[in-house]
Amino acid sequence: MAKHLVTLIPGDGIGPEITSAMRRVVEATGVDIEWDVVEAGADVMDKYGTPLPDHVIESIRKNKVAIKGPITTPVGTGFRSVNVALRKALDLYTNLRPAFSIEGTGARYDNVDLVICRENTEDLYAGIEFEQGTADAAELIQWVEDKGAGTIRPDSGISLKPISVTGSRRIVKFAFDYAIANGRKKVTAVHKANILKHSDGLFLKVAREVAEEYADSGIEFEDYIVDATCMQLVLHPEWWDVLALPNLYGDIVSDLCAGLIGGLGMAPGANIGDECAVFEPVHGSAPKYTGKDMANPTAEILSSVLMLNHLGEREAGERVLRAVRTVLAAGERVTYDIRRTRFGSTDGAVGTQSYADALIEHL
Repeated sequence: MAKHLVTLIPGDGIGPEITSAMRRVVEATGVDIEWDVVEAGADVMDKYGTPLPDHVIESIRKNKVAIKGPITTPVGTGFRSVNVALRKALDLYTNLRPAFSIEGTGARYDNVDLVICRENTEDLYAGIEFEQGTADAAELIQWVEDKGAGTIRPDSGISLKPISVTGSRRIVKFAFDYAIANGRKKVTAVHKANILKHSDGLFLKVAREVAEEYADSGIEFEDYIVDATCMQLVLHPEWWDVLALPNLYGDIVSDLCAGLIGGLGMAPGANIGDECAVFEPVHGSAPKYTGKDMANPTAEILSSVLMLNHLGEREAGERVLRAVRTVLAAGERVTYDIRRTRFGSTDGAVGTQSYADALIEHL
């Protein structure tokens, strides 16, 4: 069995606790992983002067695969987000967010099984902004008016929404390739092309072109307007399979889908590029629970399932997923949040590591 080199970023807040639980579960599968543990986040600011030291990025570049806990971005450092900085530095253009029902979570639905493929590098999150009241904002406002493109109020702040052929093509292609590799049946491109003709309109045009290239793949293609998508996800979550979305819509819709399956504590995630992949839970660092052995590590552990699949260790990933399903369905050795949602009381809840112990027993 080949050894896998994986960068492990524990993060801060509850990060070290839930990554410790994840690591124990993964190691119990028997998969041979050598962990390259590196630190990032608010806790390393004093030591390195940055929440994202260069050696962290270099470790990921070298190992190609990383898994991390949640990271708190320090205020006033110039970093909008450590996670965003990682995505940009490594060109992790796909944010992969599966959402699937698991018995025992207390979720509102039991028939959800879909995958969000969110473009990760452009759209309104590109960070091209002009602050209200600045000379640059005034110049842009005047330029727009001079071009006859419209009128912007002079007291406006402005954010630009770049959507490229390149960015659109590779996220839709990723969605089709993922669907084929994972036995999925349909890809839906989500957009607002009826209003945003030259940005979302371009995304939809490229999506349709990519779909033509996969016409013989057996994967169905459709497109849906984003607001209708949100409504129908709530009304008919069973309709959906793989969704490809620009950055902003992907962010919003993926959290909506997390709500369908019981919340962010059940939501695994991955940021994937052509060279590297970083796996992580979607939720935050929850600093008020730091060191209390209370946090639910399910999202981190489900993220490790995605990692194992990415490493070609699908059998191990399937065993971990079965263990999660078994323990949550039983409802006896689960963390406080699951007990409270399911039974209305935290009585009988176990800690983070005891929950991991229960999973290990069922591998």
